Amino acid sequence: MSEQNNNDEKAVLNNETAQANAALNAQTVDHEASDQSSDQPSDQGNDEDFPPIPKEELDRIRADIIAAIKTVYDPEIPVDIYELGLIYTVEINNDRSVHVDMTLTSPGCPVAGEMPEWVVNAVVKVDGVKKAKVALTFDPPWDMSMMSEEARFALNLF
Repeated sequence: MSEQNNNDEKAVLNNETAQANAALNAQTVDHEASDQSSDQPSDQGNDEDFPPIPKEELDRIRADIIAAIKTVYDPEIPVDIYELGLIYTVEINNDRSVHVDMTLTSPGCPVAGEMPEWVVNAVVKVDGVKKAKVALTFDPPWDMSMMSEEARFALNLF
């Protein structure tokens, strides 16, 4: 095989790898809660079009979201994904939509396509949440230093 053909094949493989990584980094999972009780549509307008959520209610919603996320486990590790450090951010907007940034223990995780949906399903069950979106990212990549003390204890990593 000529050197040019070998370089062309490497370039194609590098491009395919870059595209696959970009697709994984950009993966989002959307799900709308089925709460029909609100008289304001949850998918219209900007966040500033909605009144701020009172602090006490916001604190309760955040605590309930974290509790809901803690019901989601990586099937290969006996620790919930929150304590594993897989949840990077939880943003609650005035329109009661929630945006979660999360990662996986590795890009090759066997449940990569399913776990974000598990998180969405847990979050939209929280009272006060109208819609949830999960963005899967690998920046920064997960490592064991992101685990909580509780997770380290559960996995005997002391």
